[in-house]
Amino acid sequence: MDPVDFPTEPPYPAELRAVIRGEVLDEWPQDLYIPPDALEVILESFEGPLDLLLYLIRKNNLDILDIPVAEITRQYMEYIELMREAKLDLAAEYLVMAATLAEIKSRMLLPKPVGEEDEEDPRAALVRRLQEYERFRDAAHQLDDRPRVERDLFVARVQFEEPRPPRLLPKVDLEDVVAAFFQVVERAENLRHLQVTREALSVRERMSRILHHLREHGSCRFQELFASHEGRMGLVVTFIAILELARDNVITVVQNESFSPIHIKSAA
Repeated sequence: MDPVDFPTEPPYPAELRAVIRGEVLDEWPQDLYIPPDALEVILESFEGPLDLLLYLIRKNNLDILDIPVAEITRQYMEYIELMREAKLDLAAEYLVMAATLAEIKSRMLLPKPVGEEDEEDPRAALVRRLQEYERFRDAAHQLDDRPRVERDLFVARVQFEEPRPPRLLPKVDLEDVVAAFFQVVERAENLRHLQVTREALSVRERMSRILHHLREHGSCRFQELFASHEGRMGLVVTFIAILELARDNVITVVQNESFSPIHIKSAA
């Protein structure tokens, strides 16, 4: 860490001037208290001993394949001492790397035995670790620089409720009811058989029967109120009873949609 020399007398450089409430202060306040450790600044931080070694190599423009171990070891130990003076927690891996550098330095200082010219360079293992670490570190930086959801990109989300308009049932005209009755008559004609006896049919009695049927079932289809075995006369009486009840607002004739079956239900 290089020491920083702060000027003791004004005028101070622009980057050292303080602006408080829009006013530039060219002099230190007389009552300003600065703790002893307030101006201790750590210029660089490293993720591990390999990161520190790689920083020293790149800073000095050294060839990673031909590392001057003595110089790198000296700078590395200076940083270790700096960390001790700053009272930082020194990880054990930094000390292990310092011992490794000392071992490599000592092996390179020792003369090579005769006949062992092909011995591997003591720096080779460290160089391989540095190269591998550099590749992974650069790849991690490239991934970190890519746009990330919830950091650089934000997905827009809009929640809305689709309104449900009230369902409007189509109005049933008298012509639709008559057309439905003609269908019932046509079906009854196809099933017509010879009537031997004459039965007296009452519109009032048929109205009571229809209301009783609606009380039991709630609602029914228009065709369910007609009995084909009663013949034309029975169908006509039933139809007249339905019209009477509809006119008196006792029953309601509804249809879900156009050309759909017609239903009869009690108005109450």
